[in-house]
Amino acid sequence: MTIKPRQPAPVLEVDTVGGGHWSLAAQKPGHFTMIVFYRGLHCPICRKYTSELNGMVDEFAKRGVSILVASTDPRERAEETKSKWDLPNLSLGYAVPIETARQWGLYVSAGHGPTSTGVEEPALFAEPGLFLIKPDGTLYWGSTSTMPFARPHFSEILQAIDFVIAKNYPARGEA
Repeated sequence: MTIKPRQPAPVLEVDTVGGGHWSLAAQKPGHFTMIVFYRGLHCPICRKYTSELNGMVDEFAKRGVSILVASTDPRERAEETKSKWDLPNLSLGYAVPIETARQWGLYVSAGHGPTSTGVEEPALFAEPGLFLIKPDGTLYWGSTSTMPFARPHFSEILQAIDFVIAKNYPARGEA
């Protein structure tokens, strides 16, 4: 399924590590909700990527951007991720259903055993994606990948958000 800018984003509701519940519909950011889908505990590139974001949460908050990081991993693996990866500043959603991942346009992979970290890949899991959702619930920007490599850089996203806010730049790619 392809989701398009300026159209309503798919529904997303997840439980979060620590006992909370997160709903996209309940978000009221100043400018955007940023949803970062990561592959799961098995992914060393995800660890580096989310660690970078963990250190930039305040910069996003200054720009009116709330953040959710989520995966298809079950609660136990998400708890281990938050603890082992040292992500105290991030809200970590878990158990995103594979069908929901597909509704968001994420690619889904089959597990192929343990990764370089020695952690087993799940039978099925979503590949990475990053989305900016406007306060009205419509998609502003999205990026998905079939691989764990070459993801959008958070520093570049911050610069883009500054430009977008200053210029009231419209969502693109809707046609």
